[in-house]
Amino acid sequence: MDVAAILVQGALLGGLYAMFATGLSLSFGVMRLVNIAHGDLIVLGAYAALTTVNITGVHPLLSLVVVVPLMALFGYALQRGVLNGVLGGDLLPPVLVTFGFSIIIQNALLEVYSADARRLQSGWLETASVNLGGGLTAGVLPMLMFAAAVLVIGGLQALLYRTEMGRALRGASDDPVTAGTVGVNTRHIYGLAMAIALAVAAIAAVFLAMRATFDPSAGPVRLLFAFEAVIIGGMGNLWGTLVGGIILGIAQSIGAQFDAKAQILAGHLAFLLVLLLRPEGLFPRTRD
Repeated sequence: MDVAAILVQGALLGGLYAMFATGLSLSFGVMRLVNIAHGDLIVLGAYAALTTVNITGVHPLLSLVVVVPLMALFGYALQRGVLNGVLGGDLLPPVLVTFGFSIIIQNALLEVYSADARRLQSGWLETASVNLGGGLTAGVLPMLMFAAAVLVIGGLQALLYRTEMGRALRGASDDPVTAGTVGVNTRHIYGLAMAIALAVAAIAAVFLAMRATFDPSAGPVRLLFAFEAVIIGGMGNLWGTLVGGIILGIAQSIGAQFDAKAQILAGHLAFLLVLLLRPEGLFPRTRD
C-alpha cells in the first residue's frame, strides 16, 4: 500500500467533494436552508453541460461559460420565486419543498435524457498526469478539481469578508430583521446567496461529468457526500468544508485499497467517527 499515493489521490478527490458541499454550506450559513435538492441540482448542471457540449462542440471546461451563469440565474429565480416564501423559524417547510424539487428534477431529467448513464469526454485530460517526484504521480484533472475548489472557496471568503455584498450576506444571516431595518433587502440577498451556491454547484457538476458517469438518479449520492463534508468541516465554515471533503476523500481512498465495495463505506465511517467525537464538526462557524 503506497500511503503517499493514497493520501494525494484522496485529497484531490476531496476537492470535488468540497465543491459539492460549498453551495450547501453557503445556503445553510446564510439562510439556514437545508437544500435536499442540492445533489439533483448538481446533476442538473451536469446535464446542462452535456447539452452545451453536444450543441456547440466545445470542450467540457468551456461549457462553464454557459452553465455557471445559467445555474446562477436559475438559483436566484428559485430562491426569490419559491424558497423565500417557506423560510422562517421552522426548518421543515424548506426541507419538504426542496425534497419535492428533488423528485421533480429527477423525473424531468429521466423524461428528457432517459435513464442511460452519460459522461463528458475531456480528451487528454482523462489520462494526463504530473510527476510529483519520488515515483508519485497525480492526474491533471483531479489537480484541476482541487485547484478549482481552493479558488472557489478563497473567492467566496473574500466576497463574504471584504465586500459590501458580503457584509449584507453576513448581516442577513446573523439577524435578518435588524439587517432589514438598515436597508438590506433580505429577499434579494437570499436570492444572490442561492445564485452563488448554484454557480459553485455548476462548476462541481462539470468536473463530475468529466470524472465519472452520471444519470438522473445520481443526485442523492452527491447530496450525501456534500452533507458529510459540511458536517465534518463544520456547518457554515467554507474552509472547514474543504477539510471535510479532503477527509472524506482520503477515507474513501483508504477503503478502496482493501475492497472496492468498501470505498463508500469507509467515507461514511469517517463521517460517523467525526460526528461522535465532535458533533459540531471540526471547525464550527463562529459569529463575527
